[in-house]
Amino acid sequence: MASDNRYDVTSWPVGDPYEDLGEVINSILADVKARQKSTDVDDGGKPGAVIYLPPGDYRLRTQVRIDISYLRIEGSGHGFTSSSIRFNVPAAEWPDLHELWPGGSRVLVDIPEDGTGEESHRAAFYVERDGNPRISSVEFSGFCIDGLHFEADDSGIPAENTYRNGKTGIYVASANDSVRITGMGLVYLEHGLTIWNADALSIHDNFVAECGSCIELRGWGQASKITDNLVGAGFWGPSIYAENHGGLLVTANNVFPRGASSIELVGVTRSSITSNRLHSFYPGMVALIGGSSENLVASNHLLRDNEPWAPFLGIDNGLDDRTGLLRIEGNGNSVIGNHFSEIIDAQGIRPAGATAVIVRLVSGGGNYIANNHVVASDVRSEASDSCFSAQVDALLTTESSGQLAVTTVLVESGSVGNTVLDSGNEIEVVLDRGANAFRPTPAIGNRTA
Repeated sequence: MASDNRYDVTSWPVGDPYEDLGEVINSILADVKARQKSTDVDDGGKPGAVIYLPPGDYRLRTQVRIDISYLRIEGSGHGFTSSSIRFNVPAAEWPDLHELWPGGSRVLVDIPEDGTGEESHRAAFYVERDGNPRISSVEFSGFCIDGLHFEADDSGIPAENTYRNGKTGIYVASANDSVRITGMGLVYLEHGLTIWNADALSIHDNFVAECGSCIELRGWGQASKITDNLVGAGFWGPSIYAENHGGLLVTANNVFPRGASSIELVGVTRSSITSNRLHSFYPGMVALIGGSSENLVASNHLLRDNEPWAPFLGIDNGLDDRTGLLRIEGNGNSVIGNHFSEIIDAQGIRPAGATAVIVRLVSGGGNYIANNHVVASDVRSEASDSCFSAQVDALLTTESSGQLAVTTVLVESGSVGNTVLDSGNEIEVVLDRGANAFRPTPAIGNRTA
């Protein structure tokens, strides 16, 4: 027996999904609500629905507004491909490219500007419902949300490289429970995902890249996870951002290098950043700030190196090398067993003559920093017009001009009662030894009785 609660946008009688997918999906949602009115029928009543997007290009001119639980919108392929590489290839070469646009089940976000500048107004999918219980189990899976183009701003950067267009992929405005975003592709959006007040949120196995910011958890939240994603923001936005969350799990993500930060936690407590591979062209890769406390940062690989791609040379996130690759403002955090690679051109350190910092403990007490390994090399950077080959060559090159002198751990004077063990030698760690516990990593050739 066919289900009345599974819809195919290409066979729905209202609207044309290829011209305005939003009109079609909103009509389907109205049908679901008209048919599922009772809250208690035979121990059920509102099972929700599945809306299917077959592979194809669907222009979205009207925002999809979701106010029902148990809704799954699914496609048959996340369709991600690098629009940034395409737009930085000379136009004369476009006819020889195998494809020009992302594919799969693809939503083309074409919502017009309304003059307000409100981020939520140009979101492709807007989720909100007042009252109790909170909206629950809204799922997005297996399709692409494409912002199409970036726009010129006052920076002087070519329009397609600004990461600005006022568009958002998914915006969840109200308190929510068990929202799931899996297997999605999001590209060329000013904001990929913006989610407020989340409980038991799962953002898993997505490709969210070439967006101004990728994943933003705002307001407050608990017991959520950001896992196994491929993520990469632009130079002004965070790749992964969360505020006022407890019990957040950020694990096994591969974060690409151009974001202003890889992971930024503000007022986040009792959460974990573990087993991520993080790559950045700038300092300030990971920040635990705003009183972020009792968090575990363990078994991550952090690589900071030089921008090798010609279109983005000279662009940075505005932070100097004293900021640290990891910055902490909070109490009782554990930073254990991480690998840091600082592979940069010493001539480019800012400010000139400064010593680059790896871990900077700005404020707080009771923090435990132990068994971290730092590799610091001075390399002569080379730029290329090819994004792919330039970055691969940079990643695979381990030869250097020499060692780079760094401060592996800097504990500022206002931070007391912290412990630093085996995370740098006597010279590399800077702290008040009368106010903090310290055990240096033995230097080569040192012998103890």
